[in-house]
Amino acid sequence: MNIRPLDGITVVSLEHAIAAPFCTRQLADMGARVIKVERPQVGDFARGYDERVRGMASHFVWTNRSKQSLTLDVKQPTARQVLQDLLASADVLVQNLAPGAAARMGLDFETLHAFNDQIIVCDISGYGQGGPYESKKAYDLLIQSESGFISVTGSPDAPAKAGCSIADIAAGMYAYSGILNALLLRARTGKGSRVDVSMLESMVEWMGFPMYYAFEGAAPPQRAGAAHATIFPYGPFAVGDGNTVMLGLQNEREWVVFCEKVLNNPALATDTDFASNTKRVQNRERLRELIVQAFATLTIAEVIQRLEQAQIANARVNDMKDVWDHPQLAARDRWTQITSPVGELPSLLPPGTNSAFDARMQAVPALGEHTESILRELGISEEAMAQMRAEGAI
Repeated sequence: MNIRPLDGITVVSLEHAIAAPFCTRQLADMGARVIKVERPQVGDFARGYDERVRGMASHFVWTNRSKQSLTLDVKQPTARQVLQDLLASADVLVQNLAPGAAARMGLDFETLHAFNDQIIVCDISGYGQGGPYESKKAYDLLIQSESGFISVTGSPDAPAKAGCSIADIAAGMYAYSGILNALLLRARTGKGSRVDVSMLESMVEWMGFPMYYAFEGAAPPQRAGAAHATIFPYGPFAVGDGNTVMLGLQNEREWVVFCEKVLNNPALATDTDFASNTKRVQNRERLRELIVQAFATLTIAEVIQRLEQAQIANARVNDMKDVWDHPQLAARDRWTQITSPVGELPSLLPPGTNSAFDARMQAVPALGEHTESILRELGISEEAMAQMRAEGAI
């Protein structure tokens, strides 16, 4: 088997919900051993979000493959000792507990670095350490709102959230890249470091375009539904057979070609009301009507054929079933099978394929599935395990 870049790296994670699990799943994909510490009997509360995947939660299946599940009640001394023993030789600790909880348990970077100076500690929180919002509760929807994302998303009449957990995903990916940076730094210095990731800062980074667009009090981009706020035509358009096509123009050359070859209306290209992108945005509703009229007698296949021939960027507006069945993903063999407590499940290979190795694609763990094997590695006897189980420590 080819060597993976994170083979031999051990990650201990006190994680729940999405941001931290999404981060550590990326690490596991690249070969790291990820020990997911969960509460006995209950586990990561994301396990209970829904039952859509043959009884398992959709979020949990997505973010937890290739991990080991260890149940510990870290409030109990025997369980706390197990955690300390793991961290004494671990490479990385990832945590997204409630603000201040990790520090109260002695899991802050300074405390851990004192007895394992190579450990990397990644703290993921809603708002980051310090500042007036440090202790404020933070969930994905709330950060979408606080970061300004919701203010520029949706229709003119109503703001909207994203349809997936983008604030969690943003924080998880910055945590992942931050840990990779810390591992590279450790290879040069021999010392671990702390990675501090906040959901708010992750999302505000992604808001760079609308923030600069509204620089020094200028008007922000208007909410335009699925259309582009500042380029037109760029967005969804109804087609005669009841479908919707998504298309986008980027420059004046494409506008002329679009009028000539897609709309079959070359005179429109010289209409002064649409002579520039600024003019087209100003008169977008009238132009939208003209485009929809041109598409009214066509099927989705016919519209896409015209767009392709004109080399105008386009896409179908797919639903989830369409994406599961997407011909491009199938043609590139992007799906594989992983195991789980409910049997084999399809799983998308990680984006960014590397020619030198295959990503690890292993099972979604049952709650506490690896507790006994991990404790045995630490030299804990069967009798001690039985006592810990009786006390509810594992």
